[in-house]
Amino acid sequence: MNRRWRALLPLGLLLLGGLAFFASGTFDRFEPHRLLADEGHLRTTIAAHPFMARFLYSALLAVAIATGVPGTIVIVLAGGLLFGAVQGTALSSVSLVLGSLALYLASRYAFAAGRRAPPALAQRLRERFAAHPVTYTLALRFVPVVPLGAMTVALAWLRCPPWLFIGATWLGGTVSLFVESSVGAGVGETFAAGQPVSAAGLLDERILLPLAAFAVLTVLPLAVRTLAARLRRRS
Repeated sequence: MNRRWRALLPLGLLLLGGLAFFASGTFDRFEPHRLLADEGHLRTTIAAHPFMARFLYSALLAVAIATGVPGTIVIVLAGGLLFGAVQGTALSSVSLVLGSLALYLASRYAFAAGRRAPPALAQRLRERFAAHPVTYTLALRFVPVVPLGAMTVALAWLRCPPWLFIGATWLGGTVSLFVESSVGAGVGETFAAGQPVSAAGLLDERILLPLAAFAVLTVLPLAVRTLAARLRRRS
């Protein structure tokens, strides 16, 4: 096996693991209606094995993030429903950093093995990123509509410094995780109060406010970039 294939092996294994993870149907177990139906049993298990339950949840989310599989938001929502907004966010935040770091390191190792010069467009993108790495990294991490795994690989390809990647992942990711965990907790509270979880139920402030915050996070990076561009033109 030559050097190039050895470098691609860790990333390839992670991505293949993500495909297997997605195809296994594991995410189906985290669908809201299934979680709500089994909530009583799940809470009893968590109460009986508090440490192991939290460890398994964090480990599962970290593996899902490390393999770049889409749809990890359903696991985060489940964490908010089962552990509450604050504790769910804390557990998910640790998983986010560890899982993203594993995918980032595997991607950096894979991209570093290339010996040919990148195309002109790729070189320009890297140069622009290198000129303002903090601004670009924070903006990319605060765009929750972009798949997390794809953005992690992109930042590795752009040669984002490890310290910046970890800091931006924790900061930007934790904000989004809190919103998502709050939505999950809101759904759980609505169900516990005996109210049906329906489209009308989403108007409850416990769910509506986090969803509004999520929408703000989606447009915030674009608004900041637009404002910064206008200020540069005036100066």
